[in-house]
Amino acid sequence: MKNKFTIDVDNSINSGQVFLWQKSEENWYGIDGQNILKINQSGKIKSISNKKTDFFRKNDDIQNIIKSISKDKTIKKAVKEYEGLRIFNQDPFQCMISFIISSNSNIQKIKNSLEKISKKFGTKVIIQNKEFFLFPKPENIAKASINEIKVCGVGYRAPFIKEAAKMVTLKKVNFEYLKNSDYNETKRNLRLIPGVGNKVADCIMLFSLNKLDAFPLDTWMIKILEKYYSNEFQIKTKTITEKQYEILHKKIVDYFGPYCGYAQQFLFKMERENYEKKWL
Repeated sequence: MKNKFTIDVDNSINSGQVFLWQKSEENWYGIDGQNILKINQSGKIKSISNKKTDFFRKNDDIQNIIKSISKDKTIKKAVKEYEGLRIFNQDPFQCMISFIISSNSNIQKIKNSLEKISKKFGTKVIIQNKEFFLFPKPENIAKASINEIKVCGVGYRAPFIKEAAKMVTLKKVNFEYLKNSDYNETKRNLRLIPGVGNKVADCIMLFSLNKLDAFPLDTWMIKILEKYYSNEFQIKTKTITEKQYEILHKKIVDYFGPYCGYAQQFLFKMERENYEKKWL
């Protein structure tokens, strides 16, 4: 077992958690809200804006987490294949907008739209002759028109994005409060945001609000659970109702435990790689 600070940078970035990242020679550069992060191949992370960052969730006891989720041969195989895979601790506003955009989309399209949004509403920064755009502050998106947001290729989601930004600006959504709330309270609050359903809420919670018991259920994850866990979870339907989502989430937490979000990430990564799906 690798120690808890050993991170497989490529696999972690290419696991559907983040989108505004690019590789240049041996380094990855990524936008995290008002910060630019640079990660080298050994996993050393540098905040170019000199801000303190816990992007790698260094306090997660990874040995304990892996032991806790390793309930069967499928998850053990995924953990073995992608041992250095980690969950990131992202800027919550960027994460929220990213996953509102992610509904009924693919990774390339999401990346494309987010880059356009950053270019249009974010601040340009030049570092080592490279041009970057920070993710827009909520107020910049809140005061934009629906059409201005629409030209970024987000389609029907434009009003949701504007409203979400408005709610953050008006403090109707308070990320610090949500980080300190439990799973159900956080989800209840996030679900008040237009464009945030169960799956999007779970992504925001898992990747930016410290909820390791969130387990995003999209069509991919439903297929994975049907394929490997038909006895444990007995999914009878392709589309999941609100009530079924809640019941299934409870079964998943009972089965995988309080760090089930990590189980989701390992299974999702393994299955998408099996299908040779594109990442960043």
